[in-house]
Amino acid sequence: MRSSAAALVLFAAVSAAAPAWADTRLLAYDAADRVTQALTRGVTLEVVRRGLLGGTTVRRILSTTARGSADITLGGPDGVRRVLPEGAEAVSIYTIPSEGDGRGLTRALCPGADQAYLLLGRVRAGRPLTIHAAGRWSDGAFRHCVTLNYSYRGEWAAPPAPRAAG
Repeated sequence: MRSSAAALVLFAAVSAAAPAWADTRLLAYDAADRVTQALTRGVTLEVVRRGLLGGTTVRRILSTTARGSADITLGGPDGVRRVLPEGAEAVSIYTIPSEGDGRGLTRALCPGADQAYLLLGRVRAGRPLTIHAAGRWSDGAFRHCVTLNYSYRGEWAAPPAPRAAG
């Protein structure tokens, strides 16, 4: 009993400290098929790793060959999962913002959609990546737009965040 209480206290302490271990990395991918190459050529994901179990969250998607980038937000309506092609594996839903470069990304991936979402499997260095784009149209219906397939190119540490003057 005493050892399980000690393990619980240790787990709570480690979980509370997890944000202090956050590590921001840039994972670069090249287009792996003609459809993907026609739309993006390649992408770089700004990924934040958190905690001991290696969980990741994508904060930003950048075009590897152009200037475009968009912050993306983890989360979205579960209805987008229902429009995935049969057998598709997507762990996380990300919402593409409707403003800035997010608007252009939505138009490129889901022409005519009012809102677009990215559905990703588990993002891991050294592994290929599949991204599904889905959109919501003015009639409220969700539709699958495109499947993008990437081969892994490399990983870099993100530059340190600027320090506040003080």
